[in-house]
Amino acid sequence: MVKVGQFLSARLDVLPAEVTDELVGLQDEVAPEPFEKIVEQIEEELGLSVSTAFESIDQNPIAAASLGQAYRATLSPGLAKDLGHSSVIIKVLRPGIEEIVEVDLRALRKIGVWLSKVKLVSKRTDAPALVEEFATTTLEEIDYLHEAANLEQFAADFAGDERVSTPEIIWERSARRVLTLTDVSSIKISDIEALIESGIDPNAVAAELARVTFEQFFVTGFFHADPHPGNIFVTPKPADSKVDFALTFIDFGMMGQVSEKLRADLQSFLFAVASRDARAWVDACEKLGVLLPSADRVILEKAVTELFERFGGVAVGELIQTDPRELKEFALRFSELIRTLPFQLPNDFLFLIRALSLISGVTSALNRNFNMWDALDPFARSLLNGAGASTLKRLGADLLKFATTISRLPQTLDNLANRANRGELVVRNPELETRMRVLDSSVRRLTAGLIFATLMGSGLFINGQDQTLSYWLIGGSVLPLFYALGFGRISK
Repeated sequence: MVKVGQFLSARLDVLPAEVTDELVGLQDEVAPEPFEKIVEQIEEELGLSVSTAFESIDQNPIAAASLGQAYRATLSPGLAKDLGHSSVIIKVLRPGIEEIVEVDLRALRKIGVWLSKVKLVSKRTDAPALVEEFATTTLEEIDYLHEAANLEQFAADFAGDERVSTPEIIWERSARRVLTLTDVSSIKISDIEALIESGIDPNAVAAELARVTFEQFFVTGFFHADPHPGNIFVTPKPADSKVDFALTFIDFGMMGQVSEKLRADLQSFLFAVASRDARAWVDACEKLGVLLPSADRVILEKAVTELFERFGGVAVGELIQTDPRELKEFALRFSELIRTLPFQLPNDFLFLIRALSLISGVTSALNRNFNMWDALDPFARSLLNGAGASTLKRLGADLLKFATTISRLPQTLDNLANRANRGELVVRNPELETRMRVLDSSVRRLTAGLIFATLMGSGLFINGQDQTLSYWLIGGSVLPLFYALGFGRISK
């Protein structure tokens, strides 16, 4: 039930904020299993006696979660010498947890079916699908070999980044229910006093954490979905190192995956934000599936342009101090847009939003005035400079698309002119409509002026040959003359 509450705490699309805020407070700390049962679990999984597998194990767990427990231990001397590690952390599943999870999931599936028949619930969410999503994540978390594979992939993604580190897996002492890792305990990322005492700037830590998060979202496509302060350490580096600290991630049971297409679309969104390009931002939202088909792109683009101009680069502290009257004025101008909120939340975004919200909380704690724009700009520039083959490939595709668009521009303009001639061109911008009416009036008056000149010139030209027709033409030219001078209007 603790896991269910934690899972639902990230589902702002299902529960109101008042409920999710309370659920966030749930801590994954429960009464530990007796140490004797833990020893039996280790020996059954490893096929070794605890005294053979480890030189010593601290009987007091450093963490007792709902699914497993963690202990500090020392490897047996021979293995420690071979691996170059002695201090380790042993993660052990609670004995019998698989059966408990199976029973609870069966019950939750029945509840999900019942809830799907309640209109109040079914209108807001697909309860059976929600249960299956929770079941998938939970079953992955009770398979430590799955977590080990996640850890290895994450470590490989950041193998060349000195700012990121992870524990090493001791495969000789690991199995599906037991996972042994090198002990990488260091300064907890939320311990600001300890960071300052170690000579580490919390502001720099916040900036690096944001960069590493963007790297996961926009480049590698494989991200830590549970980056709360307990799962990130700040490890000081030796004096001869190129960097003064590294971010050390632990607990890879919950990870998120971003498809190549979604990653490319996210990069487009990132570049639009970094360049303050409202039109590109709207296009990116449309590609991401965030924008509803009913959204008014013109109004939305105008609103986002004003947001970029006013708040682009503004720090969090400044936003809090923004004059409420200014926000009210903006809300009044775009009241219809704000009322309809033309956005939806694709399923792929749930883990992304959860991870981003956790990271935002950590960075804000490190630096109250932390500005995500400052982190986005250099990161976007590094991508544009070619940080990754996938980025170059995507940019190449964008250039090809741009070239194709340019080549089709004459035909597009011709089609647009034909539509305008047929009266099929619809203009939705009120300001533009006003200008078009003014232009239309000018064209009509110019045409009237040409008619006046033609009639007057023709009348004068034939005056010597046919005076009667000449007088009629000259007299008839008076009407278009009045209209050209603005004394008349053609009714619509």
